Amino acid sequence: MMRYLVYAFVFIFALSFNSCASRVVITQPSTVTVVKKLPRNYKVVRVKGKRYYFFNGNHYRKTRKGYVIVRV
Repeated sequence: MMRYLVYAFVFIFALSFNSCASRVVITQPSTVTVVKKLPRNYKVVRVKGKRYYFFNGNHYRKTRKGYVIVRV
């Protein structure tokens, strides 16, 4: 009987270490501003190796549908 109790504790202990991964949830912003064309006075900037377009205090990223305002 004692052996089954030890096996039960070992089994429960082993189940508690089944995964070390944490859950990551990524949510999309509620509103996305898409601009079809950038103004003439935009500047091309690189942040961490990625290309962004800067104008009037906003950074834009190029997409298939136009340019999206992003936070850098």
